[in-house]
Amino acid sequence: MEDFPRTILAFEERFSTEDACREYLAAVRWPDGFRCPDCGHGKAWLTTRKLYHCAHCGHQTSVTAGTVFQDTRKPLRLWFRAMWYVTSQKQGISALGLQRVLGLGSYHTAWAWLHKLRRAMVRPGRDRLEGIVEADETYIGGSGGGVPGRGAVKKHLVLIAVEVDGRAIGRIRMRRAADASADSLCGALADAVETGSVIRTDGWSAYGSLQHRGYVHQVTRPMDVAVEAELPRVHQVASLLKRWLLGTHQGAVQPGHLDYYLDEFTFRFNRRKSASRGKLFYRLVQQALQVDPAPEKLLRATAPD
Repeated sequence: MEDFPRTILAFEERFSTEDACREYLAAVRWPDGFRCPDCGHGKAWLTTRKLYHCAHCGHQTSVTAGTVFQDTRKPLRLWFRAMWYVTSQKQGISALGLQRVLGLGSYHTAWAWLHKLRRAMVRPGRDRLEGIVEADETYIGGSGGGVPGRGAVKKHLVLIAVEVDGRAIGRIRMRRAADASADSLCGALADAVETGSVIRTDGWSAYGSLQHRGYVHQVTRPMDVAVEAELPRVHQVASLLKRWLLGTHQGAVQPGHLDYYLDEFTFRFNRRKSASRGKLFYRLVQQALQVDPAPEKLLRATAPD
């Protein structure tokens, strides 16, 4: 059963102590009761160091081990406030904004936390899109010279797939593509869309192999004709993505971190109709417990935004 606070007052009252936060993580991580990660046994006792000691094999583990929160030196109460704030802001938040709200002494701490939470916004084993899907690419990044269109340089190619929901937009998936080749584009679509679905694209030749991958491929228009009217949903999503990157992050997205921003936009967009911010908080907590830890030095492999 999904259990989450509905209001900021309920949130503050419920998660006012470290023990309350730890108990909530345990309930979300092990909804059917504790299971030892080594032997799978279901009985354990809690030590004075807040470790679960398996009654069968003696292995000790914490509720945060193997999760986004592993090895954190900050209170879980602060992490919870960060997750509540991130999910309660419809347009997202910058690292500087999070630093100010939480009173963090370091900008880099806020930056690392946001990237860790963005990694958790992709649910492991999530369902693929199905039915009728529009697909096209867009370029993210500063202006660059060279060959126009799909040959642009100094920009980053992003493949966008959008479910058709009547006249509306359904779920979306995004992925940065190495190039506009068939291997890159069709391979990404194969990961994002169920076989047997209808995929609508423009006339770019790289999409021609979709039919050999188990999809019904519909070409909307030849390459020399504008496709905005033929692929309206995917072009609307591309426009919203660029506006969001520019408005929330001033367009300052480093190439090595673009995937994290795409994950955040997808998480927010696919839950845009949710009436409860508390449910988004619950989903983020749930997924943060399923994602492997990411050391800060790994996140800093490229320059921060």
